Amino acid sequence: MSAPDPALVDLLGLVAYGELLAFDRLAADARLAPDLRRRAALSEMAAAEIAHYRWIADRLTALGVTPDRAMAPYVAALQAYHDSTEPKDWLEAVTKAYVGDAISDDFLRGIADGLDGPDRRLILDVLHDSRYAEFAADEIRAAIEADPRVANRLSMWARRLVGEALSQAGRVAAADRGALTALISREGVDVPALFRRLTEAHTARMTAAGLNN
Repeated sequence: MSAPDPALVDLLGLVAYGELLAFDRLAADARLAPDLRRRAALSEMAAAEIAHYRWIADRLTALGVTPDRAMAPYVAALQAYHDSTEPKDWLEAVTKAYVGDAISDDFLRGIADGLDGPDRRLILDVLHDSRYAEFAADEIRAAIEADPRVANRLSMWARRLVGEALSQAGRVAAADRGALTALISREGVDVPALFRRLTEAHTARMTAAGLNN
């Protein structure tokens, strides 16, 4: 068996740890829900994340790589992001799900464009289901409609999230030993250009949810 592409292994390791952390975070955030319907919605999201982790872990194992070894380079950067953006209440939790997860998805989608065939499809398949983003956006819009003052607080929180997320992405790019950067370069896209696209997409999402940029 030939050695797997190091860039693929690094990308799968990044995605696997992101899914594992997302499960932990969503399961914890579900306890902030104001009612059982909302708690169930976040719990379903958490269940999807751990299922996606298993898909990625199985692919790494098939490549002859242990998942924990592939994930190790990204533990510090991703854990630092979640530690610095722990929500204090339900609305902060759903805003983080809406803003933070979308930025992560955009980052991974931009990198996955450099892959071919089944591995590209696998990465795209584990990105967050649009119905979860719609659920989070609906929660934000309903809260703003009930109390317009909420918009300023959540807008400030969202700006903090995007700042931390972009810093995290920079740390990931530095931690990957060049493999992910090389993968992006295969598509002729440099890291600053990718970050500009992330910021533009974030601005559109903020507007769609009724938040101020």
